[in-house]
Amino acid sequence: MQTTSTPTHCPYCALQCGMNLSPTPEGGVEVTERADFPVNRGALCGKGRTAPEVLSSRVRLTSPLVRSGGTLVPATWDEALDRIAGELARVRAEHGPDALGVFGGGGLTNEKAYTLGKFARVVLGTSQIDYNGRFCMSSAAAGGIKAFGLDRGLPFPMEDIPRTGCVILVGSNLAETMPPSLRFFNELKENGGTLIVVDPRRTKTAEQADLHLMPRPGTDLALALGLLHLVVAEGRVDEEYVRERTSGWEEARAAAMAHWPEYVERITGVSVPQLRETVRMFCEPEAAMVLTARGPEQQSKGTDTVGAWINLCLATGRAGRPLSGYGCLTGQGNGQGGREHGQKADQLPGYRKLDDPAARAHVAAVWGVDPDSLPGPGRSAYELLDALGTDIRSLLLMGSNPVVSAPRAAHIEERLKSLDFLAVCDVVLSETAALADVVLPVTQWAEETGTTTNLEGRVLLRRRALTPPEGVRSDLEVMRELAARLGVEKGFPTDAEEVFEELRRASAGGPADYSGITYRRLAEENGVFWPCPALEGDDAHPGTPRLFLDRFATPDGRARFVPVSHRPTAEEPDDDYPVLLTTGRVVAQYQSGAQTRRVDELNAAAPGPFVELHPRLAARLGAAEGDPVAVVSRRGRAVAPARITTGIRPDTVFMPFHWPGEGRANTLTNPALDPTSRMPEFKVCAVRVENASS
Repeated sequence: MQTTSTPTHCPYCALQCGMNLSPTPEGGVEVTERADFPVNRGALCGKGRTAPEVLSSRVRLTSPLVRSGGTLVPATWDEALDRIAGELARVRAEHGPDALGVFGGGGLTNEKAYTLGKFARVVLGTSQIDYNGRFCMSSAAAGGIKAFGLDRGLPFPMEDIPRTGCVILVGSNLAETMPPSLRFFNELKENGGTLIVVDPRRTKTAEQADLHLMPRPGTDLALALGLLHLVVAEGRVDEEYVRERTSGWEEARAAAMAHWPEYVERITGVSVPQLRETVRMFCEPEAAMVLTARGPEQQSKGTDTVGAWINLCLATGRAGRPLSGYGCLTGQGNGQGGREHGQKADQLPGYRKLDDPAARAHVAAVWGVDPDSLPGPGRSAYELLDALGTDIRSLLLMGSNPVVSAPRAAHIEERLKSLDFLAVCDVVLSETAALADVVLPVTQWAEETGTTTNLEGRVLLRRRALTPPEGVRSDLEVMRELAARLGVEKGFPTDAEEVFEELRRASAGGPADYSGITYRRLAEENGVFWPCPALEGDDAHPGTPRLFLDRFATPDGRARFVPVSHRPTAEEPDDDYPVLLTTGRVVAQYQSGAQTRRVDELNAAAPGPFVELHPRLAARLGAAEGDPVAVVSRRGRAVAPARITTGIRPDTVFMPFHWPGEGRANTLTNPALDPTSRMPEFKVCAVRVENASS
């Protein structure tokens, strides 16, 4: 038995907290503190502490399952793989390669995400691949690329946060979604800095703020524009910075000036005095930051909303300078790396664009294929799921649970059921896997080695700490076996380091250049920040913890203002649906809950869904604390117990989205898409609320 602990990282959120895994006498592992990793310094939330619980054979899959007579029954690996390969080949022969869909996950390691993109394009020849990270930070990515020419969640390390002067935190409840990160904001306040939280709820994070703004859901764009208007009106623009480091200011300025404070107050519900105080707190220190999360991003105007907050940073000289900048708090464990290396519909490894001839030629050379053989960009995540059973007849799904996590989830569940064939690779029998024709049990974080990229752009090595159960294989083995059965014998290694070496070559010269990063470096260092190109000779590039200090990643090196204007949400309240719904997470559960709902300690802390509503709304319904409340949208109905609090706007209700069944929040959510990022509008839709106790 192994007797030494293994340094590794948490399998959950994008902090990728450091931890040690130590062997137990029973042959498992337990989590112990790893204080040397700078992002969490040993601190862990309950999800991280209990992560080994999901390794147990009591809760996880240990045998392939094949549907027979309407029931999933155990099968051998050869039976399961032969069935998948045969069905994929049949559908391709009958309907063409784009009848095959591939759907990935933001929790896959870089090696698995890279291989999945390669498998879809080289083996299947399909353009129809995307992943659930499209639901995470695609709007922030699109906004960052428009303004800066490059997207990396945070362009600076977390350690810079306590040393800035002010942080505006927009739509993030990190006290529950990323609890170990809260210490950076506590240290900010201890150092004399200030924290402004923008959220329609009085969350645990908002309780820590020096100023809490409670805008009406879906109005973050107007709020940012109103703040920029005041920056101009009060003479707080950094004219020298704007002149020397940006372009497009006049157009953005004109757009912002149409959003005067009283007008913004009417739209958002945030008072003019609060708007003015926000501007003062943000502009008076020498340095400041804006950090956004899913609140402003998961909207049908999320890219424009991010752009407006970036414009505020640019106008005040708060980007590309020490201790200042705009950043996005990535949600999923490998949400950053997952989209950099090819499982997104329009991208190739290294964050290259799939429709760029030079990018296609470079990656095709690494893969040993003709560039013309690579398909073009395919559908975005929701559009791909919506097409299941019509244009797309078969789906291979890895590491995602759209039955719970997709918007308009009841519709997506029906689309999954309408497929000719569904194959799922997962650790547990999720709600989506339960619909599959074949389910493959795959290894998870502690049973495999691989890399992830956290929200700072820090590439990390997660090390194998124990042997997986008999009957479980890695996703890399699955893709190698399927590729061979489909006629591609080479190019799909199962050793993660060998895959990473190929990824290095494929990413070389791209925006997300990993070519100077090796497993040896990652084993010796606490991660390496990309871009990190390979250098000639023996010199090693140090990585790039802080982006844009000298120039932005645009052709002329200047950041670009993007003029934007407020517009309503895709679905405004009316007489039939007079209330707004917003959704989010709770501290004890994670994403669709497929893993955390199998941990007793976490279920005891958060056993099920609820509807958070203001006492005035509860009184109108005649609902008391704990009474069943129905929330109804144009897409469906969800029922959960009432949780009554003054910490939410009277015109808004909140539901967490971790549970399936009657209380599934995503039954209600609106799939209206941002025109640029194709992000669905998870964060706001019109509903009515009913007392369901009678």
